[in-house]
Amino acid sequence: MRIAQVAPLAEAVPPKFYGGTERVVSWITEELVRQGHDVTLFASGDSQTSAKLAACHPEGLRLLGYRDHTAGHLAMLHHVHRRAHEFDVIHFHIDLLQYPMFEDLYHKCLTTMHGRLDVPDFMPVYNTFTGMPLVSISDNQREPMPESSNWLATIHHGLPKQNCPYYPDAKGGYLAFLGRISPEKRPDRAIEMAIRSGIPLKIAAKVDKADQEYWDETIEPMIHHPLVEYIGEINEEQKKDFLGNALALAFPIDWPEPFGLVMIEAMSAGTPVIAFGNGSVPEVIKDGVSGFIVNTMDEAVEACRKVKDLPRAGVRAHFEGRFTAEVMVRKYVSAYEQLLAGQGNVIKMPAAGAFSPQYGELNGTAHGPIHVAAMPA
Repeated sequence: MRIAQVAPLAEAVPPKFYGGTERVVSWITEELVRQGHDVTLFASGDSQTSAKLAACHPEGLRLLGYRDHTAGHLAMLHHVHRRAHEFDVIHFHIDLLQYPMFEDLYHKCLTTMHGRLDVPDFMPVYNTFTGMPLVSISDNQREPMPESSNWLATIHHGLPKQNCPYYPDAKGGYLAFLGRISPEKRPDRAIEMAIRSGIPLKIAAKVDKADQEYWDETIEPMIHHPLVEYIGEINEEQKKDFLGNALALAFPIDWPEPFGLVMIEAMSAGTPVIAFGNGSVPEVIKDGVSGFIVNTMDEAVEACRKVKDLPRAGVRAHFEGRFTAEVMVRKYVSAYEQLLAGQGNVIKMPAAGAFSPQYGELNGTAHGPIHVAAMPA
């Protein structure tokens, strides 16, 4: 297939530092190329890929200091639309701007929803442009969306097997907390888990400006306990040893996490996950095999004490069966085939009196759904 991957312009693909979505886009793109597809990646010019790179800005916008990325994305989408005839499938990984611009091309488009979907500000778009075929990264992620949303599939993230290599023996004997210091990630819970269980905790996480007050007032006073070590932000190479030598990953989230890449990164290394059962956690963790799902602090502390008995080979096997890049891309190719076969490509007309870029102002009774025939490959 001829496939366009449309990435955010915030970071390079893959990102030099932070950037979960761009990292997933890179894994999808490289695996599609490996499987023999003709792939064009629309991304920043400092991206590295074996696909054809359509550079839409010289560098990632965040590192250049751009605060509003709207203009850059609109310019990129203009180029994608002008080249749409070159592709069988156009796969978007940006939030919303493509919905109205590509309404005439929904038969060959799909959008992976990478973030949380319970933001009220976005609902007018979700409610108006209901024809865009969507892919969720967990079933739980879908819950806030309108019933009229055009879901094509749920496809969990997957990563290359070699990214976080298997560590059959964890030499560190510590709990690992990896990611970002924020109230919804609950590093305070991870610290309590360590202190109450008597197991050391290492925290490798960055502090964004938005979370500086939370760090100053809540977390920083807690990290001076002898069982707690704050390392700071680490890179991809350091992540391998950090996760691979951990007794377990502490994932004590307190929000509807759409997926949580760090869970499968840990499982890839053979490291089990102790996670509070919010968001996508029950879809990712196999309780008693790849970790433990808990709902209270007492359960979390008990899990810390018994996690050493979980075979690391079983954790890695769970990862290999469900969360590799190969598994993920196989599911995406199936979704592309469904799209081109005419499944999931329904354009629904906006309600009477609304304005649609495709249909103009609609008066009187709302029309029924319009079925658009799939274009030939």
